[in-house]
Amino acid sequence: MPTIVCRAARAVHRGVAPVLAVAAFSAAIPTPIAAEPHRAVSITVSDAWARETTPAQKVGGGFMTIDNAGDRPDRLLSATAGVADKVELHTVSMDGGVMRMRPVAGGIAIPAHGKVDLRPGSLHIMFIGLKAPLRRGESVPVTLRFARAGTITARLAVQPIGAMGPDGGHHGHH
Repeated sequence: MPTIVCRAARAVHRGVAPVLAVAAFSAAIPTPIAAEPHRAVSITVSDAWARETTPAQKVGGGFMTIDNAGDRPDRLLSATAGVADKVELHTVSMDGGVMRMRPVAGGIAIPAHGKVDLRPGSLHIMFIGLKAPLRRGESVPVTLRFARAGTITARLAVQPIGAMGPDGGHHGHH
């Protein structure tokens, strides 16, 4: 039995110790994987807002500007919010003179050194199965998931029903 323990100890010493030494050394050297969380700094969400909904309404819209100051493009992949059963990224298109909203396949591209506006009549966040009405003056926390930047939580200020921008105006200001 002591021979087995001794062989096991030598195997551990020869096999595991070098692995532990390499792991300890590697942890001290920055790697591209270790740098990933810093990419969130390149994405900024501003002018985040949602429209007030009526008590009978089961869907609502969310809007914002997403800026990417980074050297690489990013992609908004999805969004979640506790106020709705489901949250989708949508676009609006015209089909035979009828405006239609559809989910965006593959997310929304955010170009390097560029920005994307999510606004009424265009790209937006769709809250489906609202659990309660969105009320003017409240804010709605929404978690956005990006391909590179990871997750960012934005608070959408709820504006009046007919609002066209984050200031609550009805004049089409974006």
